[in-house]
Amino acid sequence: MARAALRPRSALRLRTGKTGASEKPKKSEKGKKPEQGSKQEKAKKSAKPRGKSQQAPRERHVLALPIRLLAMLCAFVFMVAFAVVLARLTLEPSPASVAMAHTNLHPGSTLRLYLDQPAFRDAVKQIGGNVLLGVPFGILVPVVAPRARGLLRVLLLTAVVMLLVEFAQGALVEGRAFDIDDVILNTTGALVGYLLLGRRLSRAVHARERLPRRAAKRAKDA
Repeated sequence: MARAALRPRSALRLRTGKTGASEKPKKSEKGKKPEQGSKQEKAKKSAKPRGKSQQAPRERHVLALPIRLLAMLCAFVFMVAFAVVLARLTLEPSPASVAMAHTNLHPGSTLRLYLDQPAFRDAVKQIGGNVLLGVPFGILVPVVAPRARGLLRVLLLTAVVMLLVEFAQGALVEGRAFDIDDVILNTTGALVGYLLLGRRLSRAVHARERLPRRAAKRAKDA
């Protein structure tokens, strides 16, 4: 009878031991969950003000799309009209000046001839006229072609176009010759036009509402 009475007690002890052991990790797991959640919430709260402070860089104002298209269309029309005027001034034959026309590959030699003329007005007309021919390039090119924005690109494009015009004059047009000084004066005119008005117009028409790359990287990292 004593042995029989002892058996159920040991079984009960084993069962209660198993249940107690199984309940302990549950309590510990329940205790860990709120700690992890609190840490994540603290990290989120601490990360929010950093992201706001890093998004501080200002964004440029952008014109409406119809206004931008209208500005580009007007600039393109003026560019075409200027091309027609340029063709008439540079590609029309001049039989009267056949004896005077000569090729110039030395920069500065034609400028000296202009300045050595007795009439100062003639020198101003020659030099000023070539400079004025390049001014529309510096104003219209940055507006018509957004990829050509920038001083070096405008000057390079102007120089290439004027070189082609001078080559056409020397090879095809009677009474005209290639002159490197004309190319220099035309490129100088493009520089003047870009600095006076072209840079401002290009920034106003093609301004982009985008953050700088460094600020965007910082915002993503935050």
